[in-house]
Amino acid sequence: MITTKNLSKRYGDKLAVDDLTFSVSPGEVLGFLGANGAGKSTTMRMIAGFISPTAGAVSVCGYDIERSPVAAKSCMGYLPEGAPSYGEMTVAEFLDFIADVRGLTGGKRRERRAVVIDRLGLAPVIEQVIETLSKGFRRRVGLAQALIHDPQVLILDEPTDGLDPNQKHEVRRLINELSKDKLVIVSTHILEEVHEVCTRAIIIANGRIVADETPTALEARSRYHHAVSLRFEKSEQLEAARREIALLPEVAQVESDERELRLTAVPKPGADTLAAVSAVIVKHNWDVPELHLESGRLDEVFRSLTQPPGIAVSETVLGAGA
Repeated sequence: MITTKNLSKRYGDKLAVDDLTFSVSPGEVLGFLGANGAGKSTTMRMIAGFISPTAGAVSVCGYDIERSPVAAKSCMGYLPEGAPSYGEMTVAEFLDFIADVRGLTGGKRRERRAVVIDRLGLAPVIEQVIETLSKGFRRRVGLAQALIHDPQVLILDEPTDGLDPNQKHEVRRLINELSKDKLVIVSTHILEEVHEVCTRAIIIANGRIVADETPTALEARSRYHHAVSLRFEKSEQLEAARREIALLPEVAQVESDERELRLTAVPKPGADTLAAVSAVIVKHNWDVPELHLESGRLDEVFRSLTQPPGIAVSETVLGAGA
């Protein structure tokens, strides 16, 4: 449904987006990830037809966004970053305005208006002026305008940025519901959203794609993939475990957090760290109320792909054999 080919955008001397080529199929929820300034929002705006690319092409539902903009935009719902709207309008007036722009009339208009008001819980504020709404309700209004014409494609730029945890949960739940019958692209720098809603993730840095995989495959790149994380009840046991586990041949590094009484055993490639660490715990009968095998840390993979060379991440590390 969405295809970009050699997509680029230049602002003077700055190349904000550099030769992006990817496609998104029905049933996918694509997380578009990058640090601030990486080119996420610029890419979203080009796909949505808000700005023109310097080079390359975008196709939405088979329509070229430059050659057939009205047809392409008719099958697309777009929530820009910050969910901008007309603050002086009431919610009802704004939804009616968007319905007019989308050409909705008659029974279809009444049906879609009722659906988005119900689905997004807007009935309590339907006659309230938008500028008086909370951030959470403003984001719901933004989603309502993106959904009112029942589009096949949803493009959501930073949909939960600035929301509190409850509001984030609501928006993510809604995205999961919508993804059952729509193609969804979510631009974000919040990594937990990848776990919550995405089936695929593209990471960009300096306007270029540096990874395009499932969240699980990205986590498997982490040096914490199959690391063993455990928490102790007593500080003296943490110290003893740190020394002994660091000597295991399966362990590459040991990281500890004295405040949390937590230890992480980072494995050597292909090693079964869990069995080795468990054997040491049983041998000493240590009090370990929490132990789990990590799938990997997406934040660590993200940093390794997006940080400039030479910037290291500080860790509390005890190397094997130390």
